Amino acid sequence: MTIAERLPSAEFRRAASLTWNLARRSIRAQYNGTVLGRTWSLISPLVTIAVYSVIFGIIFASPAPVGENSHVESFPMWIAVGVVAWSFISGSIGTGMSALVTNAGLLEKVYFPRVVLVLSAVIATVVTFATDIAVVIVIMAFVGGPAVFLGIPLLIPFILFAAMFGAGVGMMLSIAVVWFRDIEHLWGLVSQIWMYASGVLFPLTLVANAAASLQRSGVTINGEPLPLVLIFRLNPAEQFLEAFRSIVYGYAVPPIDVWISCALWGVGALVVGGLVFRAKQARIVEEL
Repeated sequence: MTIAERLPSAEFRRAASLTWNLARRSIRAQYNGTVLGRTWSLISPLVTIAVYSVIFGIIFASPAPVGENSHVESFPMWIAVGVVAWSFISGSIGTGMSALVTNAGLLEKVYFPRVVLVLSAVIATVVTFATDIAVVIVIMAFVGGPAVFLGIPLLIPFILFAAMFGAGVGMMLSIAVVWFRDIEHLWGLVSQIWMYASGVLFPLTLVANAAASLQRSGVTINGEPLPLVLIFRLNPAEQFLEAFRSIVYGYAVPPIDVWISCALWGVGALVVGGLVFRAKQARIVEEL
């Protein structure tokens, strides 16, 4: 039974309207009072992309993968897609995680479905990502040709899967933060480690080369190389990044296993997160 079937239609419409209105408020408030406004949402990733391109692309001379159909070989553009996509995934989880604590005063004054706060935070992150990825797509059109625009419809399901994943994990962490505030600070450390483990800054070939190098050094499991690539690919963020890079950087349709993996991670996280949230939501205000 879906959420819409469990709630009366009028109540469901009110919850949906409130979710959207809170998302719009969050979007407006992000850069309220600044001179550059939403331009700041582009400046931050652009600076990050430039720094990583210099450090990893020039100083460490990391190889730039060649786009499958675009035939583009540009480390800055490859890393640009990864940075923007990672910011979306980690941002949706982070904002969703903080949604309840940030709006504690509102929760104590008015009753409404608590999950609305998490969902509205994720929706605001989706809007920011749409702006950022649109800029990357336009630049890719100059670098690799206008065929990149043909892949835009393919982005929609993966944005949906990633948003579902972020909302699901965000729901679980938002509940955890209500009881254990240290988790909010711990997330900053986990997020940094997770970023490096997701292939944002280096291609999968480097992981395979590391496994081969360890094998030559005698570091094996029963004579077989360490399954570093398999472990690396079990990371859901790596799968989402591969999907976005295939479409925007490679002008290609992501492999079927990536479709299945992203769908399972998205739906699975949302279902589990929803169940955890539903089980604990009655005590949220009491614990805040």
